[in-house]
Amino acid sequence: MHFLPIARKSLPVLLPAFALLAFRISQKPVAEIQQNPAKPNMVIIMADDLDSRQLSCYGGQNLKTTHIDNLAAQGLKFSNMYASEAMCVPTRASLFTGLYPVRHGSFQNHKPVYDHLKSVGHYLADLGYRVGLTGKDHVTKPKSVFPFDIIEGFEPNCVSPTDDYRLDDVKKYMTASEKPYCLFVMSINPHTPWTSGDTTELDKNKLQLPADWVDTPVTRSQYVKYLAEVRRLDNQVGEITGLLRETGQDKNTIVIFLGEQGAQFPGAKWNLWDSGQKSSMIVKWPGKVKASSETSVMVQYEDITPTLIEMAGGKAMPGLDGKSFLPVLSGKSKVARNYAFGIHNNIPEGDPYPIRSIRDNRYKLILNLSPGAAYYNRFMMNREKPDRNTVWFSWTEKAETDSTSGKLTNRFVNRPPEEFYDIQKDPFELDNLAGDPAYRQMITKFRKELEAWMKQQGDEGAAIDKVYAKKQESK
Repeated sequence: MHFLPIARKSLPVLLPAFALLAFRISQKPVAEIQQNPAKPNMVIIMADDLDSRQLSCYGGQNLKTTHIDNLAAQGLKFSNMYASEAMCVPTRASLFTGLYPVRHGSFQNHKPVYDHLKSVGHYLADLGYRVGLTGKDHVTKPKSVFPFDIIEGFEPNCVSPTDDYRLDDVKKYMTASEKPYCLFVMSINPHTPWTSGDTTELDKNKLQLPADWVDTPVTRSQYVKYLAEVRRLDNQVGEITGLLRETGQDKNTIVIFLGEQGAQFPGAKWNLWDSGQKSSMIVKWPGKVKASSETSVMVQYEDITPTLIEMAGGKAMPGLDGKSFLPVLSGKSKVARNYAFGIHNNIPEGDPYPIRSIRDNRYKLILNLSPGAAYYNRFMMNREKPDRNTVWFSWTEKAETDSTSGKLTNRFVNRPPEEFYDIQKDPFELDNLAGDPAYRQMITKFRKELEAWMKQQGDEGAAIDKVYAKKQESK
């Protein structure tokens, strides 16, 4: 702190005033003095392409995610957390800005955000926080939009064949100042190429596969590699929470775990079915959030920055799409939003294939805006790179002789204009109710709400899924 020098001759006048002030403070009741405790630190741990259904605290059967489960046992688990766009860059831009993809500009994967925006880095800095990030650094440019302190330690490249990390710089950042901090720990697990982690823990023949997958030997072999990285992610969560205990910061640190979007398997990432769009979130806040609790309240990644602002003592920022769910954390509300929205633009990951969605806690409407076209994704269906696309081609090969596999692969490639699902009865969205007259009135209502949202966002639908000129990257 900085003080102006005091003139020597003024001391006789000022000393009694300081003494009186000290006396008055000393006479305050203890409860009154403690009304303004130190602001909480915040640690946000984010996965990369996590199928959140594989976490044992979310019902996963294939491995025990001990450390993430422990976090859930100490906090609040959200069962209806959604990414608005099931791909890395848009989801992270939404997390940091509190805006939906069309409004922040990154409505295609790797498309940069608009450079006039502000983000959580600005909002929390204005409230006295240091805001740091370690690990996957997608969506950290331009610096003017994302003024993070970049911390060495976790691997920044999500397609790195290794995931070596160290915690010494992370520890230094946590303990370097009396100012509170918000630290984003961005793991690259379990993103492809699935080359980290110990696969010997898992027997591929005993794995339980999702109901929307075709069961092939190649799928099971790849799934073992994927789950080994889920284990590695779980261990990283354990190391970070252990570091908080080691530094004595666990009692005044909010820990949030986020699952990002679904895995790079057909029908998950790069789609708007729940296998891609549905995520996970666990919030531990000692003394504020009830331990071992769960909520079905719907939230989206756009809601996190507004919530962090309120956690830090700030007021709601006008113009953001997300809304704070702090009343849910405190137990004062059981509602955060009426609908969760979804958007997908397929370029540059494949041919144009724009999709939009809307859902409430039970039903979901998906609009395929180019239904006459076949869905194609170059990372999963590219015959020129068979070594990176073995799962899909094992599916199509089996589909040639197996009718059930044929239905699953056809569902993925050839889609109707409308899809409508009862998510409670059909969590893998395999029974399209769009043609059932009993649901026509509800579909009409959902469609009206979705179209109103698109208009409010400035979303022109299919017209925006196109190739854009590359912009010079800002520093």
